[in-house]
Amino acid sequence: MRQLAYVIHSKVQTLQILTPTANPSHPPMATSISALTSSLSSLSFSSQISQKPVFQSLSFPYSKSLSFKTPNLTIAAAAAVETADLKTLVKSRLPGGFAAQNIIGTGRRKNAIARVVLQEGSGKIIINYRDANEYLQGNPLWLQYVKTPLTTLGYESSYDVFVKAQGGGLSGQAQAISLGIARALLKVSESHRSPLREEGLLTRDSRVVERKKVGLKKARKRPQFSKR
Repeated sequence: MRQLAYVIHSKVQTLQILTPTANPSHPPMATSISALTSSLSSLSFSSQISQKPVFQSLSFPYSKSLSFKTPNLTIAAAAAVETADLKTLVKSRLPGGFAAQNIIGTGRRKNAIARVVLQEGSGKIIINYRDANEYLQGNPLWLQYVKTPLTTLGYESSYDVFVKAQGGGLSGQAQAISLGIARALLKVSESHRSPLREEGLLTRDSRVVERKKVGLKKARKRPQFSKR
């Protein structure tokens, strides 16, 4: 910048020498140009540049502090309390455990095993210390499996059902519970055999998954045949 001002100043001096001063009322143009040159030489670009870093000038007026909400544990706590209450209820209703009861039946389906105890009550069904609707995830088909033996004889509101199920999945456990309830109802009265037999509730379903064979992908699925 100073070099530019020096060049302009030298040019102005040359113009002052070449410009005639015949009319004193009109000073030469070089005077105003020299004033402009001196003002330009006094300018400094460094004074116009902010010394602050760019990132300090950035501001986020609408930014909010991050807040992490803690999960609501009310539902889980309520479920835990309900499970504890049902466990206390089962232990009070079944002194000595499942094996010490009179009306008991065992049902099996696939890999599932269910031990069922019947007691006179209002129709509660408790599976592994949990309500049947909650344990079976509200599935209407699985709930129908469990309730079918009772509804067949009209006992859906006459007996409380306590179940200890293990193995397999929920579908297999539901069908095992159905067989266990049907067998337990036979101990209530032998006259229940005929209506339960007509509905096929006393037949143990022996179907299981067929084992995989050597050289096959599954039980019967073969690899694609290639002649050559």
